[in-house]
Amino acid sequence: MKNYLLFDLDGTLTDPKVGICTCVQYALASFGIEEPDIDKLEPFIGPPLKDSFIKFYNMSEEQAEEAVAKYRERFQDTGIFENRLYDGIPQMLQALNSKGMFLAVASSKPTVFVERILEHFGIRKYFKVVVGSELDGRRVNKDEVVEEALRQLFGDKPIEKNKVYMIGDRKFDVEGAKAMGVDSVGVTYGYGDMEELREAKADYIVRSVEELQRFLLRGTEDVKPGMNFQKIWQFAYPFLMFFIIRSLAVYVVRFLFDVLGGAVAGMPLIVYDETGTPTAYTGNAVALMQIVGFAAGGAFVWKTAKTMIAGAAEDTKLLHVKREPVYNYVLLAVAVVGAMFGFNMLLDLCGVTDNSAAYQAVAQSQYSAGIWVALVLYVLAAPLTEELLFRGIVYNCLKKMMKPVAAMVVAAVFFGVYHGNTVQGIYGFVMACLIIYGYEFFGDFRVAVAAHAGVNLISYCLGNTALAVSGFVCWPVCIVFLAVGAVCLFLLHRQKKVF
Repeated sequence: MKNYLLFDLDGTLTDPKVGICTCVQYALASFGIEEPDIDKLEPFIGPPLKDSFIKFYNMSEEQAEEAVAKYRERFQDTGIFENRLYDGIPQMLQALNSKGMFLAVASSKPTVFVERILEHFGIRKYFKVVVGSELDGRRVNKDEVVEEALRQLFGDKPIEKNKVYMIGDRKFDVEGAKAMGVDSVGVTYGYGDMEELREAKADYIVRSVEELQRFLLRGTEDVKPGMNFQKIWQFAYPFLMFFIIRSLAVYVVRFLFDVLGGAVAGMPLIVYDETGTPTAYTGNAVALMQIVGFAAGGAFVWKTAKTMIAGAAEDTKLLHVKREPVYNYVLLAVAVVGAMFGFNMLLDLCGVTDNSAAYQAVAQSQYSAGIWVALVLYVLAAPLTEELLFRGIVYNCLKKMMKPVAAMVVAAVFFGVYHGNTVQGIYGFVMACLIIYGYEFFGDFRVAVAAHAGVNLISYCLGNTALAVSGFVCWPVCIVFLAVGAVCLFLLHRQKKVF
C-alpha cells in the first residue's frame, strides 16, 4: 500500500473542458483565429498552455506567451468556474483521508488557480500540499511539479519514492512520474485514453473513479471474518463430493481391470504368483486408476472452481494491472525449487522419511509405474485437479471468511492432511503456502498450476536418480537450498506486499 498520493487536477479530479476550451477560443480569437468546435480543443487539457499554442497553431514563443495572457484574462474570473468535479471524487478523497493517507495536487495549472478551484469545490481541506506552475512561466513541466510536491510532502524527511503514486489522465503525468522515479496511475475517465496511457507505459491504469478508489484503498479494507454453515458448506460440499466421486471412479476402473484380466494393449495390469493367483495390481494399473479418479473428481469441481477463480481474479484485477517482469517469475520458480529440495532433504536428514511406513508405500507405488503413465498422473492430472479443488475452491472460500494469511495456513493444512502421511503432509503444507503466495502475487491461477506441476515433475525425476545415496543429501546442501529459497521469497516480498 502506498500512502503518498499526488493527483493531477484537470481530467483527474475535475472536468474542466468548458472553461479551458472556451478560454482557448477567446485567446485564439484575439489572433483572428475562429474555432467554433470546442471538442477540437480538448488536447489543450493537460499539457502546458504555451506548448499547446506552439504545437497546434504554429505560434512563435512570443505569440504563445501573448495567447496564454489572453487565455488567463478570461479564465481568472469566468473560465475557472466553468468546471465540475467528477462524480465520486469528494467521497474518494474523504475515504483516502480517513485512512491517514497524505494527499497532494500536482498540476501544470498555476498554483493560484488550483487553490481557487479546490476551495470552490470544497475539497482543499483534503490536501496537505498543493503545487502548480507559476504565473511567470516557472515550473510548468510535470517533472518539476512532481519534484516540488514531493519536496513539500516529505519536508525534512528522506523522500520514500516507493510509497508514492502520481495519478493523472495524460501521458505528461506518467512522464513526470517516471522522471522522478515514482509509480504512475493513469485514469481513462479523463482526457487521455487507454492507448495514450499504455504507450506512455503507465504502471497502472483504471477506468473510473470507483476503480481508482478501490485501487488506492486496497489493503486497508476492514476484514470482517466469520463462519457459518452456508460458508463452510460452500467448500465442504465440493471437497467431500470430490473424494466420493474420485473413489467411485477408482473402484469402477479396478472392477474393469479385474474383468479384463492380465493386460490391456500389452500393458500388464495384475501381478500373479507362481500358481496363477492374482496378488496385486501393477504400478501402471494403480496409476491409471488414479488418473481416471482425478479426471472424474476434477470434472465435478470444474464448474464451481472456474466460477470462483474468475470471481477472485475480478476482485483482485486492480492489483495486477501492471505486467510483472520475467525476473519475478524466475524468483518465484527458484524460491519454490529451493524449498522443494531443502524441505525434502530436511525431512530425510531428520529421519522423518525413513520412519514413515505410509510414505514408503506411496513412494514405492509412485515409482513402479511406467514413466509416461506416471508423468500424466503426477504432472498433469494431479496438479490441475488438486489446484482446482484446494486453491480454486477451498482457499478462495476461506479467504472470504478470514484474513488472507489465516486462509493460506488453513488451506495449506487441508492440503497437507489430504496426503495422508507425515512426510507428504509436512512437505505439502510448505509447498501449498508457496503456491498460494505465488497465486496471490501474480493474480494468475495458471501460476499455481505451473508451480505444482513443476514441483511434481522435478520430484519424480529426482526419485528415479541416485542422488539420495550419492552424498548430495547432506546438511550443507540442505541449508543452501533453504537459504536460496528464502532469499528469493524475500526479494519478491520486498517488491509487493501480498499479505
